[in-house]
Amino acid sequence: MANNIIILMCLIFTLFCSGLAVEVGPLQDFCVADSTSMVMPNGLMCKNPMQVEANDFYYGGLNIPSNKTTPTGINMTLVDVDQLPGLNTLGISMARIDYALNGINPPHIHPRATEMLVLIEGSLHVGFVTSNPQSRLISRVIHTGDVFVFPAGLIHFQRNVGNRLAIAILSLNSQNPGLINIRDAEETLPESVKFK
Repeated sequence: MANNIIILMCLIFTLFCSGLAVEVGPLQDFCVADSTSMVMPNGLMCKNPMQVEANDFYYGGLNIPSNKTTPTGINMTLVDVDQLPGLNTLGISMARIDYALNGINPPHIHPRATEMLVLIEGSLHVGFVTSNPQSRLISRVIHTGDVFVFPAGLIHFQRNVGNRLAIAILSLNSQNPGLINIRDAEETLPESVKFK
């Protein structure tokens, strides 16, 4: 009987200690990014909370398309911690993408984030490729008001298949999701490892 009590107490103590070892959320209300700090932890240093103001949590202009057009026919307006310092440590970012006729956001990955796309206007062919060994293409055409999710780290794409411009709003569950364009990555590889 005493052995059972000791085992139970050890189990409770172990579970309690392991619960304390993991921090699942921020340690304070906010940590507005201090872009002047030269210290670079995993994220950005916090601004003095007494110097934080409403503009640290505000970004205006997502209703206006970006004036940068890529060769693939998209304009992207990114809203991450660089544009909105109040996002620091909150684990989110977003973007607006405007797709020209036949515009494509070519195959790419976000190594640190899942992406959720809300189509505001138009029609897009969207999809992603599952990991090995299946390497299945999961894709469909979506229309105004539809939502599609791209799991973190998987190759995915979007292409305007409508007869007008398309507009999407993306949300990502990281303040720094990362972006690796497959074509750009392939071009940086040595010739000896490229597919012929």
